Amino acid sequence: MSNKAYLILENNKVFEGAFFGKEGDVTGELVFTTSMTGYLETLTDPSYYGQIVLQTFPLIGNYGVIPGDFESAVIGAKAYIVKYPCQEPSNFRSEGNLDAFLKERGIVGFHGIDTRELTRIIRKNGVMNGKITASPPTAADRSEAAAYSIKNPVADVSPRAAFVIGKGSRRVALMDFGAKRGIAEALAARNCEVWMFPHDASDAEIMKIKPNGIMLSNGPGDPADPENGGIVETLRKLDKSGVPIFGICLGHQLLALAKGYKTQKLKFGHRGANQPVKDLSTGRVYVTSQNHGYAVVAENASFVNANDGTCEGMDYGNSFSVQFHPEARGGPLDTNFLFERFIERMDACFP
Repeated sequence: MSNKAYLILENNKVFEGAFFGKEGDVTGELVFTTSMTGYLETLTDPSYYGQIVLQTFPLIGNYGVIPGDFESAVIGAKAYIVKYPCQEPSNFRSEGNLDAFLKERGIVGFHGIDTRELTRIIRKNGVMNGKITASPPTAADRSEAAAYSIKNPVADVSPRAAFVIGKGSRRVALMDFGAKRGIAEALAARNCEVWMFPHDASDAEIMKIKPNGIMLSNGPGDPADPENGGIVETLRKLDKSGVPIFGICLGHQLLALAKGYKTQKLKFGHRGANQPVKDLSTGRVYVTSQNHGYAVVAENASFVNANDGTCEGMDYGNSFSVQFHPEARGGPLDTNFLFERFIERMDACFP
């Protein structure tokens, strides 16, 4: 883990550090997460597709690699930046260290820089692109970083065919835009048979299984990207069916677009397991796990972010959605009750 590496930002700022994991050049959108734990869930979250993830907490990897904590079979991030990667983890469940894991999965790691300074740059200037390289950066590297954009994110992380998770008396159609495993498992634990559908499944294919409810998952990218136009149109049709819909993260944003709302890009997003969210119906504040760079623009939100007032949830009566993660593997479980709310609405429609 001693080979020199460089990070060049599109604003021409350069950080000199060292590789861990795979060594090589990589370009992506640089974002930070404030989570102190849950680095395995972060790495295996498909919502980080196309992004270079920066951990603000300095020591990462101290409890090793635990496959049972993975949110998917793949690593979503293009690269991973930490201050200190732990080489000697200590946990009875650990099956290896982070360095070896990233090497095995072909993911570039970068460490040994002042991650506080890098985080401040993003907070001040907003999310920006960057390139990690083994050679001293050139003007061409900066140009490459500046020109980078994430292409076809949802299509690339969504499954190619439908499959089923769990057994139960309720049938839920889960539209997988890059779903975290914890969402399907939370439903399966509540007596639901979960049918995982590709992002481009039609309303006819979904309604063919006669679902009691429809779940819209998290996922990467800009919700208003024209490539998501087909999904939004499908959601408009599904919304007319009367079947209860529950959206999380990107699913929340896409459902809002189907309802006629708009979305906006946030300066540096909300990523971490310590985001405060206020329920406007009760005034209660919950601590939530989040990973998103866009927000729904709405004045009639059901939840708002207590830090910046952005929309964190919408309630449409039969259907509802939230920007945060109520299943929160690796994060707080304060809002886990929202799965019960979904169950109640399904049971009310299909007693």
